[in-house]
Amino acid sequence: MTDAITADASRNELLKIAAGGLVSGMLTPLLPALLDRLDGPPGMWQLAVVALPFAVLVFVVVLRRSTDPVWAALLAAVITIIAYIAAVNAAVNADGQMAGAAKAMRSLFAGLTGGLVGSGVMALGIALLPAGPRKAAPWMPMLVTGTFCGSLLALDMSLGLDRTSFLYPVWQAAVGVRLAMALKR
Repeated sequence: MTDAITADASRNELLKIAAGGLVSGMLTPLLPALLDRLDGPPGMWQLAVVALPFAVLVFVVVLRRSTDPVWAALLAAVITIIAYIAAVNAAVNADGQMAGAAKAMRSLFAGLTGGLVGSGVMALGIALLPAGPRKAAPWMPMLVTGTFCGSLLALDMSLGLDRTSFLYPVWQAAVGVRLAMALKR
């Protein structure tokens, strides 16, 4: 009976994390339009601000799912912002390397590259935190999920979505859940 209650509570917590990922993923593509209205120099700081909704979710997940102190959860949020910037740069670079290919193929490989880099930097950085698993096996599902969901960039590009997205809500919900699963108590 106790195992069933624990499993149900864990499932509910994962559903809450997925819902948080969906919400953060809906906010993410809206932030660039808001930032464009602000006066200021363009740069990487804008990408960092765009990553904030998901970084907040990661902060909450690490704080609730691990025995790490608050500083470690804050560091996990910073790692997430760095991972987002690295993923965007990797996707842009992959797209640029395939200059002669069809747009759909470029978007597919750019999304896969960005998804792998983003989830990989997060896994590597968070694994170094005090309660993060040091072995690769708990992080593999997050890497596979992040890479696979990155392919949704091709769908977003083919549909011409810029203010909305399938990529961000699905990617952030799935990677958030996989992060929580890797950080089992």
